[in-house]
Amino acid sequence: MKKTLTFLLVFSFLLTGCTQESGENSTKQTALEDKPNPPSGFIPKKLTIVSAGDSLTQGVGDSTNSGGYIPYLKSDLEGLEDIQEATFYNFGVRGNRTDQLLARLKTDKVKQKIKQADLVMITIGGNDVMKVFKDNFTDLKLKEFEKARSDYQNRLKVIMTTIRQENPEAGIVLIGIYNPFLKWFADVKEIEQIMVNWNKASKEIVDQYQQAKFIPISDIFENSQDDLLYKDYFHPNDEGYHLIADRLFDQLKGEALAELTNPDYIAKEGR
Repeated sequence: MKKTLTFLLVFSFLLTGCTQESGENSTKQTALEDKPNPPSGFIPKKLTIVSAGDSLTQGVGDSTNSGGYIPYLKSDLEGLEDIQEATFYNFGVRGNRTDQLLARLKTDKVKQKIKQADLVMITIGGNDVMKVFKDNFTDLKLKEFEKARSDYQNRLKVIMTTIRQENPEAGIVLIGIYNPFLKWFADVKEIEQIMVNWNKASKEIVDQYQQAKFIPISDIFENSQDDLLYKDYFHPNDEGYHLIADRLFDQLKGEALAELTNPDYIAKEGR
């Protein structure tokens, strides 16, 4: 009888120990489950970026033929702690206007990459302005640019909507145009006003979309004492592209990049 009682006491003690240990494990597991998610930058992100547009995206004037501003911006982005890798897909074509870019955005190859993109960056508009110059070179009038600008805005809106339809979560960045005639027509104020008006028109359209940003670059070329144009006096040279990349990075790093590439960011931050 004593042996039986002793056995029952020992068994109860072991059973109690197992129960307590199980309870501790349960508490530990619950504590782990209750821990908040790590901050967004805790795990470095891989960015997929589609660059589309005209010669500024293709990189005409870049002596290395590596994509103009793209390699500089890629290096800057990958220098951020929360970016592990930035992969760019370059769909820039020299001479493209808004109508031609819109057609290419609808091709299967470009659509596929846009669907995968975290960010879509566009350079467009400069050739639309140039077409007005060429068509009316002997009799330039501001009213011709005003009409063309309105048509440009309509096409730009379709471009923005097309990208958004293909990828509702991708950020969109439109890079502004600059005055390529500064070398020869720096004193012609009408040309500068045309560029100002077209950049303003671009921003007006971009501001209608969430997760979209307009980044101006015209002042880079206006305020520089250095020669930032290629030997054709139209496209940027290496230094010009480097400065464009610096401007883009300055405007994109930090919260701006989070807002553009994370559709939940605005809601989480109460923005």
